[in-house]
Amino acid sequence: MTKTVARTVRKPHLSRWADVEEEWLNPKISRKMIIGQNEMLARLVLKKGSIVPPHKHASEQISSTLSGVLVFTIAGKEITVREGEVLVIPPNMVHSAVAIEDTEAIDAFSPLRLDWLSGDDSYLRTGKSSIGKRR
Repeated sequence: MTKTVARTVRKPHLSRWADVEEEWLNPKISRKMIIGQNEMLARLVLKKGSIVPPHKHASEQISSTLSGVLVFTIAGKEITVREGEVLVIPPNMVHSAVAIEDTEAIDAFSPLRLDWLSGDDSYLRTGKSSIGKRR
């Protein structure tokens, strides 16, 4: 499914997660996105055992685990993020994650993840790393 880049937000906009379309990226990962002018939020559901392959992006990422457990690998180091914990990932840093339990998380990105908006996020859809591919 290809998405278009959201229009510029010029006034406050209230959204309800319950009203945001859920997109299944693969059988184990779904997301909902709310897009602002300069940043975006994604609500992710990751079933136990789901894998986010190694990838990187120009956006800073702040990942908050609402329930469950994610184990991130960043620069060869494992970081476990549990319910109520928040991880900040700097821009252009290769990272991956594995859901140890059924997990729900909120990820914030700035600037916008244009790959997510355009549907060019095959690493999530195929489970294959995007590292080494031309962008």
